[in-house]
Amino acid sequence: MTSALTAPEGADTAPFPGPPPGAEPLPGQLDRWLASRGAELVAIRRHIHAHPEPSNAEFETAALIARELAVAGLSPQLLPKGNGLICDIGQGDRVIAFRADLDALPLQDTKDVPYRSTVEKVAHACGHDVHTTVLLGLGLALAQLNEQGELPGRVRLIFQPAEECVPSGAPEVIAAGALKDVDAIFALHCYPQLPAGLVGVRSGPFTAAADTLQVKLTGPGGHTARPHLTADLVHALGRVIVDVPALLDRRVDPRAGVSLVWGAVKAGQAFNAIPGEGEVLGTVRILNREAWRDAPELITKLIRDVVAPTGAEAEVVYNRGVPPVINDRMAAAVIAGAAGAALGADRVVEAEISMGGEDFAFYLENVPGAMIRLGTGTPGAETRYDLHQSNFDVDERCIGYGVRVMVHTALAALATGAF
Repeated sequence: MTSALTAPEGADTAPFPGPPPGAEPLPGQLDRWLASRGAELVAIRRHIHAHPEPSNAEFETAALIARELAVAGLSPQLLPKGNGLICDIGQGDRVIAFRADLDALPLQDTKDVPYRSTVEKVAHACGHDVHTTVLLGLGLALAQLNEQGELPGRVRLIFQPAEECVPSGAPEVIAAGALKDVDAIFALHCYPQLPAGLVGVRSGPFTAAADTLQVKLTGPGGHTARPHLTADLVHALGRVIVDVPALLDRRVDPRAGVSLVWGAVKAGQAFNAIPGEGEVLGTVRILNREAWRDAPELITKLIRDVVAPTGAEAEVVYNRGVPPVINDRMAAAVIAGAAGAALGADRVVEAEISMGGEDFAFYLENVPGAMIRLGTGTPGAETRYDLHQSNFDVDERCIGYGVRVMVHTALAALATGAF
């Protein structure tokens, strides 16, 4: 790989870390290859970080990745809108896919680093620049193996736009044929709670479905001295806020992991006037597929039942976001074993379940697969900035570890007949 990109002036980029103790070497001299090219991949990550693009506008990022893959002799195909791409490597009827997301968040970058975002109020505060760089590194490494005749099958790279918005980009990418002939799919996500060099893996529920809920109440308003002549909208909203989550907890199996949390309530302006309308906004997060599918009808009925005695009218808008990420048992086992080979068995830990949402779930609705957590924290650091914070950054050694894990995963998944 020869990249035209260099790190920003004043930035120091260390080469990729070598195989950790207890790790298995990569085939085809890839360990040496990664060590010599690590600084270039870090420079690419920093370039993407300094030039973030928001959801649905990832055109320059996609073009950059396409150029880098083309330099390596690959044939990337831009998606119809040009803000994402797909690239196959190798030959074969079976396909193992890997996905990264390209978009940044609408946040100001407040870090004092040479690669700080140059775009006002747009920042890679969720690590998608790392996801993209790791997937690019995987593609370039597998291109090397393929040239040597050592890639035993076909691997597909999916660089997806618009993960951070609703509707998200995954359904559109799938509609464009991203999963055609795919037997299994894998992805990773930055996780600052783990130090670089560790990964978190789990089978089953991994992240929650994430939907939004808007409840608008209307009814006769009036003087607070005569609430009996009104629908008392504020009281009715209070019943929705308190009673609906409590009733939901009793109507759904607690093992389904259902969480209804309100984020905003709006009603009235005066201390002595009952308003004629008000609304409450919230999120619904669910770990179980079946409970997620039943949630809109159940929650809407609970709201109407709670509001009915107040005399108010309820309008419920339930918007689907993303399904839950449910890692396939076999896929999780494959990537856990591959991560152990890449980093050493003691560097693979059990991942916690997150109630956050991830549109990687849409791919898992169609084919088996698994997502893992890539440790990005600096070992020994007192402060670990969380995802979606304006000063979020990573220990860039995580890029090398991520590439090693994904190369081992690709080879292990191609070798198994389980998919």
